[in-house]
Amino acid sequence: MNIVHTMGSTADGGAEVYFQDLLRALADSGVVQGAAIRNHNSRIARLASCGITTRVLPFRKILDFWTPWAIGSFASQMNAGVILAWMNRAASLTPAGKWKRIGRLGGYYKLKNYRGFDALVGNTTGIVDYIVREGWPRERVSFIPNFASAAGTARIDRSKFDTPEGVPLLLGMGRLHVSKAHDVSIRALAQLPDAYLWIAGSGPEEAVLAELARASGVADRVRFLGWQDDASSLYRSADLCVFPSRYEPFGNVIIQAWAHGLPVVAAASTGPASVVMDGENGLLVPVDDVSALADRVKRVFADPGLRNALVSGGIQAIQKSYTEQAVVQQWQDLFSRVARGGA
Repeated sequence: MNIVHTMGSTADGGAEVYFQDLLRALADSGVVQGAAIRNHNSRIARLASCGITTRVLPFRKILDFWTPWAIGSFASQMNAGVILAWMNRAASLTPAGKWKRIGRLGGYYKLKNYRGFDALVGNTTGIVDYIVREGWPRERVSFIPNFASAAGTARIDRSKFDTPEGVPLLLGMGRLHVSKAHDVSIRALAQLPDAYLWIAGSGPEEAVLAELARASGVADRVRFLGWQDDASSLYRSADLCVFPSRYEPFGNVIIQAWAHGLPVVAAASTGPASVVMDGENGLLVPVDDVSALADRVKRVFADPGLRNALVSGGIQAIQKSYTEQAVVQQWQDLFSRVARGGA
């Protein structure tokens, strides 16, 4: 069965990266796919490298009659049995037709955008519960988590980002947005005098965060890396992942850190609190608690036994719930059920 995906975002964030990862994994398993997306050069190139046919469409927020027609035409050309819509904008513009429609939710989205869809998927049990509470039939909602894997990329030389070897290196991943709370990591760094912090991501808060680093006296130990296509090399190069998000439905960064053998200290927002077992596969701190974040980081660096236990726990969590093979199989099973009229 052929699948068409619709994605209306041009951002460089966790959902968009996972979109590319899942399409690559499905392609590797033999699924024939097409993708209707907005213009994004690196995304187009990556999908093309996986043999995935793409159509670049406007996905405008209002009065966009062209995109639904073009998606339908593309789906017909692809002989699609299922269209999988990623996030609200794409869902609202994905037309009905001879194909089935599935919505993939990575957050607590407005379900009005998915009216008439045949099935919905949440990537956390909390999102699945939300969908059901909002009135969707339970039998038409599935839980399929994200997967994580350690790509074959090697550790990079820290000198690339003007960072000494041998110093404790913290890694913060994610959009430079207030919800990601990189400001908490920067403030915590002031209580970690020997550590350096890499922040990988792009977004509207970069100037604000850079000024905070200067005001906090840590600008010489913070590196803003911008958007990085090769995230795997960053995970391999750091000593610990900090993930202090104020709002986070899931937290793909956490499972990627686990897959790379990197210990995690995270804020107990909705997603991280649902996947991190405090003291077993990571450490949790209250949201916006700078001192707690700094304290837990110190504990990990001071106690090799704790670090090893967290790394081992993270790897076990990946093997139990987040392997690529298991997640791809769940998607293939869902596509088959929905195409037959089930969910």
